[in-house]
This record gives sequence, C-alpha cells and structure tokens, in this order.
Amino acid sequence: MKRILILTTFALALAASTFAAPATMRVDYYHTGNEKQEYFSLDRIVIEPLPWPGNLARSIDHTNLGKYFFEVIDAASGTTLYSRGFASVYGEWETTGEAQKMNRTFSESLRFPAVDQPARVSLKKRDAKNAWQEIWTFTIDPKDKFISKGLRTPAGPLVKLHEAGDPATKLDLLILGDGYTAAERPKFERDARKMVDILFSTSPYKERKNDINVWGLSPAAERSGVSRPSTGIYRRSPVGVSYDAFDTERYMLTFENKTFRDLAANAPYEVVEIITNSETYGGGGIFNQFSTAAANNLWAPYLFIHEFSHHLAALADEYYTSDVAYLPPTEKVEPWEPNVTALLDPANLKWKDLVTPGTPIPTPWPQEEYDRYVIAMQERRKKIRAENRPEAEMDALFKEQMAHDVALLNAPGLKGVVGAYEGANYESKGYYRPQTDCIMFTRDAVGFCAVCRRAIEQVIDLYSRG
Repeated sequence: MKRILILTTFALALAASTFAAPATMRVDYYHTGNEKQEYFSLDRIVIEPLPWPGNLARSIDHTNLGKYFFEVIDAASGTTLYSRGFASVYGEWETTGEAQKMNRTFSESLRFPAVDQPARVSLKKRDAKNAWQEIWTFTIDPKDKFISKGLRTPAGPLVKLHEAGDPATKLDLLILGDGYTAAERPKFERDARKMVDILFSTSPYKERKNDINVWGLSPAAERSGVSRPSTGIYRRSPVGVSYDAFDTERYMLTFENKTFRDLAANAPYEVVEIITNSETYGGGGIFNQFSTAAANNLWAPYLFIHEFSHHLAALADEYYTSDVAYLPPTEKVEPWEPNVTALLDPANLKWKDLVTPGTPIPTPWPQEEYDRYVIAMQERRKKIRAENRPEAEMDALFKEQMAHDVALLNAPGLKGVVGAYEGANYESKGYYRPQTDCIMFTRDAVGFCAVCRRAIEQVIDLYSRG
C-alpha cells in the first residue's frame, strides 16, 4: 500500500512539476474504406489527464518515416506546430485480400501538444510513387465546449520501471499489461521488469538506457489471458488484444483503439508495448501506434524487442518465408522503411555508406539452401498448430531452426557483412535486406544489423535530444 501511495503521489507531482508543459490533446477518428478508397470521420477530441510528455524542441518530424503523416498547423500564421509519421491497423488491413471484398472501419488517434489557438490538422498518405498527398483535413477550435476534459479511465497504479529523467527530455515507453487479473498484478510487474532487462541488454537500446524512461500499467482483467479465436478462446480483456489478427494465428493486435488510448493516458508515453498474459507464440508491431508480445512464451524476449522495433523505428520485417495476410504490391516502389530496399537504383542504395568495402550489390548468399530448410520447418509448424499440440513442441522446433540459421547465416564471409541480400519484406525476390542475419530476420541472438541499429538510434534522438 505504501508503494502504491508513493507512485500515486509521484504521478500527481509529475503533473504539478511540469506546469510549463502544454496539455496533451488527442483526436480520435474513424478510418473507413477498402482496397481502392478510404474515408475519415471525426469521433472526439480529448484532453488527456497528464501534460504533454514529449520534447517540445523536437516537435517537427524530419525522419520521412511512415505510411501516413500528420501536421498540426496554426490556422492564423500557417506555422507547423507539430508533425509525426505513422502507420496504422487500417494501413495494414487495406493490403489484405479482405479489403478487396468489403469495407471495414477502424478507430485511430493522433496525439500532440494541445493548441491554445485554432489549428488545422492535415493528414497525408503516400501515393503509388511514395509522394505525400493530403487526404483529410479539419480545424480544431480549442474553445470548443465539446472537447472532453478532466476524464480519466482507471488503469491501476502507475509503476516506475526505469527512470532516466524528465519525460520531456526522454523517450517514454509504457509497458501495458493485458489479460492480468488483480491477483496477477505481481506477475505483470515481474514480466514487465524482465522485458526491461532484455531491452537494456540489447544494442543499441542498452547504450541509450539514459535516454529512455519505462512505465508500467496493468488494468485488472476479469479472467486471465486474451482472445485466441482459432482455438475458441474469447476474453473481454481490458486492452482488447487478440491473436489471429487478419486471420494470421500468431499476429496479435487490439482493434479497440479508444479503450487502449484511454487506459494508456494514465502514463506519460510516446511508445507502448502491450504484453499479454498468454503462452502461445505471438506479437505484432505498428509504427508509432503500438506493439504486442506474449509474455509467457519462451521467445518473449525476442518478441518484445522485434515488435517494439517495428513500433519505435519503423523497421520492416526482413523475413519472407512465414505466411502473412498481406498481398504483394502490383508495382514495386522503394519501401519507406529504413532496413529494406527494392534496389531500384543500386548506385544509390539507401544504406550505401554502411556497405562493407568490396561487397557486390546485390550480395550473394546461400538463399536456396536456406529456403529449402525453412519451408520444411514452416510445414512442421503448421502441423503443430493445426493439431493444437503443446507449445513446448513449437519451442523445440524454433530451437532446432535457430541452431541451423545461426550456423548458415553467420558463416565466415557472411557474418557482419553489410550489403544487399535478396529476400525481405515478405518476398523472396525483388526486396533486399542489409545483412544475412538480424533480429528483424530470425529469432536467433545475433542482434540487430548495422542499418537497424542506426535507424533505432535516430528515432530515439527524435524524442530525447534537444
């Protein structure tokens, strides 16, 4: 009880001590459409209970990351006050086969320092040539009586998992628990602290430990666990995370955006990883939205880091043999993600400054041998899932594959060599990754490639440097 009182007092002191910071404004909206068209409609504008946690000196985003990009523009002067790139659940869904057959609606949110004068919000999307095109705009009047203020959704006590300093000068990560009952709260804290230890033992996060705050929240669930429809398990978990997103058994997302945002608003945050009280292998990560990881799985450390890096740094998946719901593009354009390329202009490879001298572009590697082995492993994996066999069998399969991958991908002449290796972005041909091995490619423990490490550091700089 004393600890909870101290943390509650800390949260109140945080709000009081940052009186100079603006409030946090959030726009909740609906994103509707299909493969060919999309529409937007305003739902509500909210003033969150805590002040803006971000670095006001780094309000403008120059990273050019994201499928979408929004700007908050002062209506009188035309000055851009805030901007950020992002991706979204809708943005992924529209590339699935389902989007060719029907419309769907998703809730999404934009968060930014509250404005005190009328401002225009401009939402942009990349076109077929990757150029930004405005697709929605609306004006906010901060005096509008319908802006919700002073409301708080209970989420349990705020836990300080790692304190590096003032939230305004640090990247603030929230670890949000889903599927933990009130009695399992101590388990959430153990799981969360384990993930923090993993984060800060992995480069480049460990070198940037002093630039990152980590907070924890775990709203109490009525029942343990989260939904897994493919096995007939359904839960009304507080955050709404579920397996089988887009009918992919390992993919975990929440489609309950407003609920998620209202709960997360109890902490100062820029990025959120949702850990679920579940054993089955699974996770997901969407740039500048959220990431998820199953906390009770043997591979939780890998899942946490891999999915968080999607969310934080817009890193693409470099693997290409696993089943996904996304359909290949009809025309290849250069991906906006920093760690994959279509190699349309080899002389201007986006990471050419990191290429190991003397390395040919594209770079040869034993892809045929790798593909034969991994495709066979995928068939064994499908059989385990189809027969609903124990998770320990999947763990054993992954361990077997890891030993093979480490030996093949890190052989002399391949390990650590930066080039352009074909096979990435869910495609065996036409997309390339920087190194043979990386956390974004396999589950083994070699770490991030040089390109991914640099991308992560650049985004941490966006939030932590003046």
